Amino acid sequence: MSTFTGHRHSPVRATTRSSRGPAVVASVVSAGRRLAPGLREVTLLAALWIVYTLSRLVADDDLAVARDRAADVLHLETLLHLDLESWVNRTFAPVTDIAVPMSFWYASLHYLVTPAVLALLFFRHRADYPRARNAIVIGSAIGLVCYMLLPTAPPRLMPGGHYLDALSMTSDVGWWGGDASAPAALGHITNELAAMPSLHVGWTVWVAWAVWRHTNPLGRTLACLYVAGTTFVVIATGNHWVLDAVAGAVVIAAGIAVSGRIASRQRHRDPART
Repeated sequence: MSTFTGHRHSPVRATTRSSRGPAVVASVVSAGRRLAPGLREVTLLAALWIVYTLSRLVADDDLAVARDRAADVLHLETLLHLDLESWVNRTFAPVTDIAVPMSFWYASLHYLVTPAVLALLFFRHRADYPRARNAIVIGSAIGLVCYMLLPTAPPRLMPGGHYLDALSMTSDVGWWGGDASAPAALGHITNELAAMPSLHVGWTVWVAWAVWRHTNPLGRTLACLYVAGTTFVVIATGNHWVLDAVAGAVVIAAGIAVSGRIASRQRHRDPART
């Protein structure tokens, strides 16, 4: 009886073992398929960031020319009565209790909030993700072209000592140095003449646009405050002119418009996706 029983159970155990292998393989394949789109997006955005960094390194670094261009920007602002930089910078940058939070804001939030919103759209609102990703990539690419063709000095690099460099003044309490928002000792990898347009401001406009339809009135208010707060910070720290902030919003708006056209054409080519 025991022999008969043993022969009966052995095939069952063998079948269980043999079926476990394909099940594990199928599980791994399924997990890989789920992760593949995310890994692809991370790789794409990382590659774009590398290109972004390298393109800033090859931009013209003639400070004299960049200062002349900044002077033209300031002259235009004067005609438009938008030349607020000196007053805002001189009022708030010397106050340590204000300068330190502003420096943390400038050096951190665009690196944290922007990827967080991209991840939110990818995982929670996948249908909106492609257009949102295209919008920020296209807008940022336009900004890069401007950096390369029209290098412009920020207020803090203008001669005469009229503008204070808040990040340099507070670098002892943070990870940044005296070179824009680059980490200390890594200033050589950043282009300090990339003032026009302000992608700090542009990316906040993108964030507000990207989350607008997916949040409540409180969330929309916070998104608008994020735009306003960043605009204030980039000016008060001496890193951008008012028109830099306006230009940042414009290039991202252009990216949003172009990405909308791309999405519309894709819907017409493939109605099943709508």
